[in-house]
Amino acid sequence: MVEAGLQAGQLLTLIVIALALGMDAFSLGVGIGLKGIRLLDVLKLSAIIALFHVMMPLMGIFTGKYVGTLLGGVATSAGGALLLLLGGHMIYSSLRGDAVPSINHRSAWGMLLFALSVSIDSFSVGLSLGMFAVDMLLAVLLFGLAGGVMSISGLLIGRRVSSSLGGYGEAVGGVILLTFGLLILF
Repeated sequence: MVEAGLQAGQLLTLIVIALALGMDAFSLGVGIGLKGIRLLDVLKLSAIIALFHVMMPLMGIFTGKYVGTLLGGVATSAGGALLLLLGGHMIYSSLRGDAVPSINHRSAWGMLLFALSVSIDSFSVGLSLGMFAVDMLLAVLLFGLAGGVMSISGLLIGRRVSSSLGGYGEAVGGVILLTFGLLILF
């Protein structure tokens, strides 16, 4: 009876952590969706984000306890800084028009950069989870599922809203990313 209660508690905890980690993917999705995105790109970007939400905690788990105490806060700060840079760049390029090339979310480099920016905090969570007796396979699969589903949701919501915002979509998306970056850093 006690064992079943512990397993249910662990599952609930992992689901809450997965949803919290997926919120960055959701916000990024809304921001990129506001720029306008094709359905095929929604699937590709969400798959890469889901993969990063599996790989980053695994890397964190294998990195070890000592490095975790040193890099835990750095990983979160780096994720916030990347969101700030991406959001600021989106705002700047929307105000400047075609004179400034923006980060292309369709390119392999752009997708990797976006996926890394929302998945880097999963690394520090992996460091923490590696110190406890947690079902790692279940944890990383939940993280990947939540990251993928929440990024799809954000991308589709942003895509739908972008048609009503017109040319301001990229600026609004940039403000959203900038805000989440600030929230992570402060």
